[in-house]
Amino acid sequence: MPTFGGIIDEIQEVNEKQESAFDQVRGKYLRKVADETNRDVILYSSGWTELDTNSPQYSITDTDVQGLMETISDLGSDELDIILHSPGGSSEVAEQIVDYLRSKFTSVRIIVPQAAMSAATLLCCAADEVVMGHHSSLGPTDPQMLLPTKTGQRWVPAQTIVDQFNEVDSKIQNGEEIAHYTPILSQYDPGLKQEAENAIRLTNKLAEEWAENYMFSDEPQAAQKASEVSAYLSNHTNFLSHNRRLSRKHIESETPMNVVGLENNQDLQDAVLSVFHAVTASHGHRGFTKIIENHQGDRYVRRIQD
Repeated sequence: MPTFGGIIDEIQEVNEKQESAFDQVRGKYLRKVADETNRDVILYSSGWTELDTNSPQYSITDTDVQGLMETISDLGSDELDIILHSPGGSSEVAEQIVDYLRSKFTSVRIIVPQAAMSAATLLCCAADEVVMGHHSSLGPTDPQMLLPTKTGQRWVPAQTIVDQFNEVDSKIQNGEEIAHYTPILSQYDPGLKQEAENAIRLTNKLAEEWAENYMFSDEPQAAQKASEVSAYLSNHTNFLSHNRRLSRKHIESETPMNVVGLENNQDLQDAVLSVFHAVTASHGHRGFTKIIENHQGDRYVRRIQD
């Protein structure tokens, strides 16, 4: 398996000045993954770990549906592997993606070469199994809400909002003084608590339904296992930070998710990590915020300026 530096050297050999050099090398290793698995393969990669800039394009958004339609349209089998690297994004778009993928494929496996966080972890709940290396990570699925504050907008866990409103309500019921809460609560619409509760319910509902219907579909304890997965991943108090990295060891010990070690198949590991090195180079050198591509060379890309 080439190292990251080896991939860069190979790209330069193809000729970095050519528009297609990165595409050629990336495509070469995507085909190797497909040859190893005998399944259709799609790479879904965000440049969030490579590009030093903020962009909503890193997230799972509506445009990804277009990208997936582009790369799935000519695939012929009913078995799909998705190499997924993403910080997460919209739960609602994740739902649309799952509905689309599951209408096209009877078997979906997600391979995580580095990190699939938040709504990307939610997508993993809809897979038959998740392939992770020792270095791979998932993340908490607890929903976040963008709120205005005196220092600007910030993302706040929905559970924190609910907990704070409940704390104030409890103090009112007990006749306690709440004057120090007034400046905080005055910033928020009265319906904010309900919105936060709805966001939590939606995340739990999606993870539970998907895990039961897909990941545990052939198991007698499917509903119970799905409930355990959903409850654990969405509970903010389990992690204290939405950005916690949950290793394969952590996922295997704390949840019943179907997780397979990438190291179990050395040839597959070499091919997958080569794809990841190549796509990492593509993000960093070409400024791609999003690359969605299949092993046949069909691709959808976004750049910062797009």
